[in-house]
Amino acid sequence: MLPMATWDPTRYLRYADERSRPFAELVVRVDGDPRTIVDLGCGPGHLTAVLRARWPEATVLGVDSSPEMIDRARAGNHDADASYELADVSTWEPDGPVDLIVSNALFQWVPDRLAVIDRLRGHVAPGGTFALQTPNNYAAPSHRLLDEIASRTPYGELTGGLHEDRGTPAATYLDLFSRAGWATDAWETTYLHVLPGEDPVLDWISGTGARPVLEALPDDLRVQFVAEYGAALREAYPRQPWGTVLPFARVLAVARRTA
Repeated sequence: MLPMATWDPTRYLRYADERSRPFAELVVRVDGDPRTIVDLGCGPGHLTAVLRARWPEATVLGVDSSPEMIDRARAGNHDADASYELADVSTWEPDGPVDLIVSNALFQWVPDRLAVIDRLRGHVAPGGTFALQTPNNYAAPSHRLLDEIASRTPYGELTGGLHEDRGTPAATYLDLFSRAGWATDAWETTYLHVLPGEDPVLDWISGTGARPVLEALPDDLRVQFVAEYGAALREAYPRQPWGTVLPFARVLAVARRTA
């Protein structure tokens, strides 16, 4: 995984509805009735309810590398058939074949993500499914400005390698699974999130994409960086009477093992 410090479940959940929408649309495209489900990068466990509503009889295992997220998931979820495990997906393996491996906005953080996905798909049971969603908005103003400002002096020497493009095109996932003989559906969707409040784009990205940069900076430089970055984001995403519109591109793929 990329070097990161503490995840903040409360900040992450501030936009829970918007962040959850791609996951709901992903699982709708999964056919069948999986009995065993693994949610990779489960975060604070808020998406377990989505899985349970779709497959009420399944057992669900959530896996995440953040102790804070796993603690929040365990404390806030009272589903008797759901459990949570602290582990790094780069090396994690299930105890046995899994009917559905699903992941929401995880693999952009994983180095050698395609190799990791290729390894993990070997644990999907015959007839089972691997479904994933990853952001693909690194060309958006939010990330272009993050890269530009974080590269400047005095930030650049502290943030090198923490704000690179980590997007993966839908065609790459299609190729990865199709070459293995899996029936694959891959697509890209751009969501237009209408966010309320002051500096909502800064607030959104500070809880996810900008975290490595923010946490690499000492307190004084972080305050300075946030002021510069926030001003640039306000100009790039002007507030409208109905809120601030954040276009967000995401890639989704659903692949079924046919043999």
